[in-house]
Amino acid sequence: MIDETLYIPLHIQIYKSLKEKITAQKYTEKIPSERELMDMYSVSRTTIREAVTKLVNDGLLIKVHGKGTYVNKKPPIQEWLSSLNSFTETVRRMGMVPGSKLLTSKKLAADKHQIEVFEEDVLMIERLRYADEKPIAIEKHYYPLSIGERLTQFNLDKETIYDLLENELGIVLDEAEQYITTEIIEDHLAQYLEIPYGSNVLLVERIIVDDIGNVIEYYTGQFRPDKYTFRMKTKRAINKK
Repeated sequence: MIDETLYIPLHIQIYKSLKEKITAQKYTEKIPSERELMDMYSVSRTTIREAVTKLVNDGLLIKVHGKGTYVNKKPPIQEWLSSLNSFTETVRRMGMVPGSKLLTSKKLAADKHQIEVFEEDVLMIERLRYADEKPIAIEKHYYPLSIGERLTQFNLDKETIYDLLENELGIVLDEAEQYITTEIIEDHLAQYLEIPYGSNVLLVERIIVDDIGNVIEYYTGQFRPDKYTFRMKTKRAINKK
């Protein structure tokens, strides 16, 4: 079931094996106990705990003290911050079906939009985003008119904007700077996300530049915190002096 001759650590092999079983719905309520998993995979308790902990951190499992480890039937969407991904790419990676609804597309004058990275008029595209037909986020994309007006020629209810930028417009999305905080969502937007008025949402602000440093996009996204999480891995910098 696992191969000790591989360079892949045992807990990663077990993690992948259990993840496949959960995805295939072999386990729909709870997974076997630690002792059962130790016997199943012929490994130590520590190895099993490492694999299970990783699945818990991924949101696929929930530990209930004194009762066992259960399958999370409604895991949140998880976006890793180590790379620049579109909402569509992230949702598909979770095995879900992405969707979108264009709310508005309009030109904003330079003296009205209050976006410091753009000194000229911009085109703002606002969309409601779905995963498996459930509302997850409201995204606003701001572009120079030379880019934005070309994007509006496509069906933005079905197309992935970043795919259009790269494949249809030939724009290189090279680097992004991103900020994540929280804010209270406006009432009319709360209705779209099907959350109570006065709810806090995750607010993402992002600036994307191309390979020569031109600002391509200013972006804001308001995400339901019960449906979406942002993850990252870090390593402690060790002073070797």
